Amino acid sequence: MKYDNDLFLRACRKEKTERTPIWIMRQAGRYLPEYRAIREKSDFKTMVKTPELASEVTIQPVDIIGVDAAIIFSDILVIPEAMGLDYQMVESVGPRFDKVIKNHSDIVALDVDHIEEKLQYVFDAVKLTKEKLNNRVPLIGFSGSPFTLMTYMIEGGGSKNFVKTKQFILNYRDEAHLLLDKITEAVIKYLSAKIEAGIDAFQIFDSWGGVLSKPHYLEFSLKYIERIVKEVKRINSEPGIVFSKGVHHSLKEIADAGADVISLDWTTQLSCAKETTGGRCALQGNLDPVTLYADDEVIKTEAKRILENFGKGNGHIFNLGHGILPSVDPAKAKLLVDFVKEESRKYHE
Repeated sequence: MKYDNDLFLRACRKEKTERTPIWIMRQAGRYLPEYRAIREKSDFKTMVKTPELASEVTIQPVDIIGVDAAIIFSDILVIPEAMGLDYQMVESVGPRFDKVIKNHSDIVALDVDHIEEKLQYVFDAVKLTKEKLNNRVPLIGFSGSPFTLMTYMIEGGGSKNFVKTKQFILNYRDEAHLLLDKITEAVIKYLSAKIEAGIDAFQIFDSWGGVLSKPHYLEFSLKYIERIVKEVKRINSEPGIVFSKGVHHSLKEIADAGADVISLDWTTQLSCAKETTGGRCALQGNLDPVTLYADDEVIKTEAKRILENFGKGNGHIFNLGHGILPSVDPAKAKLLVDFVKEESRKYHE
């Protein structure tokens, strides 16, 4: 399929580009007044489950900020919900699960046989968004990693120290792997169906992989990410992006797992990641999201530093090192996008 702007996809594959593409994690969100106007009339989960609303907010950053790719508006927790664990999104608090995983019986009760049917609203949103985008830019789909999803299913929400999750994997190793196996099966089905619906690339958000030691990260997180990437790509050619926040110790292993793109948080230098991975993968990132609260010239200086750190050549997708914060001025995000579009050209001559 041909796009008016295919820079993002070319960068994912390390092909030649005339400049560095840019998109922003959580770009369809609360920092945009246009998003908040819709949010005032609908709660978060209604927006996620209504294809017309999900499509509208997905496209907003393309029109308003000028990013080089759209990412479908959704939530990583649609998978646990489809498996049988309902959750509520509590304003200013975050997700809360009424029922959590405590034992073997709870894991066995999880249903992975009807994932595609239960999540049809996501695939409908993808199809509608593709139609509305009309090949202007590619569309990214995403999923949480099995480990990150497991933390919510055990903790019942977010956590500062993940004590319940860590107790579970240490004391009930077999049950932990059984749970991760079931989540992995669901994620593979979900991403495959998203690709069939029309997404052009997929990203796995391993938001909490960094809370694990390296041995535990390899055993309880990357092992399952690798299985997802290899199984999804076995029958699909769409690029796969892996974002394991806080995981500086395993970049080589992530590259070995088959990722086309490794997304980095702001604590890792792109030049070091490039050297560690031997240039085998494209790299995505990695401006500290808080930088967008700085003065305009400071934002430009920090963005230029990241471009310089990656250096000349292809295979860089500019992004933040995590999601854009909800109180950021949209004008600052647009400033960043416009600056990267112009400044990055000198690195592709």
